[in-house]
Amino acid sequence: MEYLNDGGFRETRYSLIACCRCGLQIEPNPTNMCVDCLRSDVDITEDIPKTSALSFCRSCERYLQPPNQWIKAELESRELLAVCLKKLKGLSKVKLVDAGFVWTEPHSMRVKVKLTVQKEVMNGALLQQVFIVEYVVQSHMCDDCHRVEAKDFWRAVVQIDHKKTFLYLEQLILKHKAHRNTVNIKPMADGLDFFFTKQDDAKKLVDFLSAFVPSRHITGKELVSHDIRNNKFTYKYTFSVEIVPICKDNIICLPQKTAQQMGSINPLCIVLRVTQNIHVIDPNTLQVAELSSANYWRDPFTALVSVKQLTEFMVMEIDLVPDKERPFRPRVSNKHALADVYVARMSDLGVNEIQFHCRTHLGHILKVGDTVLGFDFTNANLNHQHFEKMKSDKVPDVMLIKKVFDNARRMRRRKWKLHRFEGADELDTESVTRDYNDFLNDLEEDQGLRENINIYKDASKITVELEDTDDEGIPQISLQEMLEDLHITEDATGGEGAAMME
Repeated sequence: MEYLNDGGFRETRYSLIACCRCGLQIEPNPTNMCVDCLRSDVDITEDIPKTSALSFCRSCERYLQPPNQWIKAELESRELLAVCLKKLKGLSKVKLVDAGFVWTEPHSMRVKVKLTVQKEVMNGALLQQVFIVEYVVQSHMCDDCHRVEAKDFWRAVVQIDHKKTFLYLEQLILKHKAHRNTVNIKPMADGLDFFFTKQDDAKKLVDFLSAFVPSRHITGKELVSHDIRNNKFTYKYTFSVEIVPICKDNIICLPQKTAQQMGSINPLCIVLRVTQNIHVIDPNTLQVAELSSANYWRDPFTALVSVKQLTEFMVMEIDLVPDKERPFRPRVSNKHALADVYVARMSDLGVNEIQFHCRTHLGHILKVGDTVLGFDFTNANLNHQHFEKMKSDKVPDVMLIKKVFDNARRMRRRKWKLHRFEGADELDTESVTRDYNDFLNDLEEDQGLRENINIYKDASKITVELEDTDDEGIPQISLQEMLEDLHITEDATGGEGAAMME
């Protein structure tokens, strides 16, 4: 019946009735039963299992989402809740109102979900119930991890030539974790092979290499199997990546057309560094230029002189060239100083008095009595198509490349280290070790080269105090540029069933 209250509004009042089971006074409803009696007669959750199992891969920390998809999910996350709900078969027969996690111990291997559901029962009455479903987390290795553990399954491989430039590239790969999807990394005699289970992952690594170093690649594929019923083919793909065969401190002779495109630089120049581009400098004028990867592969060439062919010279006399006497060039290096130098071969000292005059870009670090590496063109027999086209008056007697420091002292003062690929040390031949030590020396000498590399503190050397304080200008890396080498050796929670660590 409807009544008017004191405010003049209509108010509906129901007369109470007795429950047909227990006699409790209730408001009228289609079943004429109280909630307790209705729940004792009808259970809307009887078709929903109260226990279930979750498949969890410990290697990749992913959960199995039926039927065969593995997804990454944190504890008490939306993704994990979706996986739990899809495991319940009878949930489609009721209306899901709310779902949430009930806290459990992280190491209990149990996940509890609290559900609130509704369903129409006798005569259209709407019944709501709250219950908890318990999931048991079971360890199950996914197919991808099975293949990783087998170490012999792959669908694509990226083969990289092992040049000195690759040492720089190795640090970039480790920093950006470009190898995280690899199944296996196998060192070979002439490089490293990266194995993948998917072709797309291999393509990502190839694109990463092309973005950071001048390189090109060739793709090949091999037929593994063929299903004639559904016409499906299975291939193994091979990506052969070729890095430019030019390294830091190489002497190169540019093609005439390429030299003109680079600002009419002298074709005979020195490689400063190899990053995304090839950076070169003319030691006679301090002119610098960059050669892009596309321009190099359009007209490729090899290095004229490598570091192994250099000779040691001693500086006998040095005079810096004033700015007004320097030849004008549109783009010159501000980090180097032009100087006239008289040098003599170390092997000639005490034997003869032959000296050579040359201009060098190392005037900012050289002084009389220093040892420097250079190349003697007077006694050289070089077979290079672009060098043979140069006039003899354009070729200097000696070209100086880099100053020589005491390697033993540098290694004692080196308080940092680099991370390497697992298994990269298996090919520690004399030449590989020498190239790696030269790369470490280059990092100390060139700040621009180490900007994109993670350098870590060496705890075994960081606390050593050296008695010899005379560094003789030896380049070093400051502590501000080093990162802490973090190693997690034990979980903070300890082993299974262990007490928490404070």
